[in-house]
Amino acid sequence: MENATSVGNSYVSGPAGARVQESPASAVSWGAVIAGAVIASAVSFMLLAGGSGLGFVSMSPWSGEGVSAATLGIGAVIWMILTHIISFGLGGYIAGRLRTKWVGIHNDETYFRDTAHGFLVWALSAVVSAILIGSALISAAAGTARMGASIAAGTGTAAAAAAGQAVPDGGQGLPTEYFADLLLRAEQPNPAGDPAAARAEVGRIVAASLGRGEISPEDRSYVARVVSAQTGVDQPTAEKRVDEIINRARQAAEQARQTAREAADTARKAAAGFALWAFASMLIGAFVASWMAMVGGRGRDDIV
Repeated sequence: MENATSVGNSYVSGPAGARVQESPASAVSWGAVIAGAVIASAVSFMLLAGGSGLGFVSMSPWSGEGVSAATLGIGAVIWMILTHIISFGLGGYIAGRLRTKWVGIHNDETYFRDTAHGFLVWALSAVVSAILIGSALISAAAGTARMGASIAAGTGTAAAAAAGQAVPDGGQGLPTEYFADLLLRAEQPNPAGDPAAARAEVGRIVAASLGRGEISPEDRSYVARVVSAQTGVDQPTAEKRVDEIINRARQAAEQARQTAREAADTARKAAAGFALWAFASMLIGAFVASWMAMVGGRGRDDIV
């Protein structure tokens, strides 16, 4: 026969006695959990709004004014952590004070249930926030898609006209205007020709060459003849000028690509750092909510 031991008329260790005194109600006080989650979400939104206002006040578009980007990032991380500590700490404490009082259970079980209530406050608030943020992103994406469809419908004729000038050939990505220039290219450019037309044609050849990564010998020779006809320099000098300008343009394009890659890498590192700090702040929020729910529950039970 299994025995049951009572300590201070509040703890039953025997399995048979425990089954007799088992409560038919759930150990989770959902009313207290929901109330704590709502309060935590409201306080979190309020603090985030205040932090955003402080951030905008501290920034400035003028050089030498306002805080630096590094300082602003550090301040945002600190404010995010404080927001989780304050909001979830308050929500967990209120859930602990509002939960249903349990009788006939050991203190360790009481502490566990209080901690679980605080964790539920954090989890429910995080899930609701994720749903709201996801809905906002979906609505924004839908609005952007509708706007894009309207713009496309209103400018269909212009797009069709532009497509005739920008259809790539055979996957090389070269515009049809470049091939039209090839068809109409003269062996000897007219020195008295239109300078604007010559400039535009040379510009298209240079753009096509940069897209390929190099200028073909035929294009190089023709551009040199155009330069010679327009400027009056001899052919070797014109060819040397073409090589120099093409190399400078290639270096500028490579520098632009390098700058774009560096900017993308900087943005990637910033996003990764923010995500990791957000993860850490959520962990802190979960711990604070669980601990403060235990503090609140203990305060409730101590009231006679």
